[in-house]
Amino acid sequence: MPVVLRVGPYTFFFYSQENNEPPHIHVRRDAALAKFWIDPVSLAYNRGYPVREARQLRRLVEEHRDLFLRSWHDYFESSTD
Repeated sequence: MPVVLRVGPYTFFFYSQENNEPPHIHVRRDAALAKFWIDPVSLAYNRGYPVREARQLRRLVEEHRDLFLRSWHDYFESSTD
């Protein structure tokens, strides 16, 4: 489970076996979990975050979109070598 970024209580990561899906990022805080597609940024699912907090997370994903995309491609392109 590659962790890409930590911001406050949030951990942004993806699972190492998810290269069969389009680029996305998961974000966890305590028991709450959400998944965002990265390009374009959109919420795939939300389990436990209030709507307002999910909106804040979307803004964070948009802010760090380039980092998430680069990390996704770097990880999965290097794992196929």
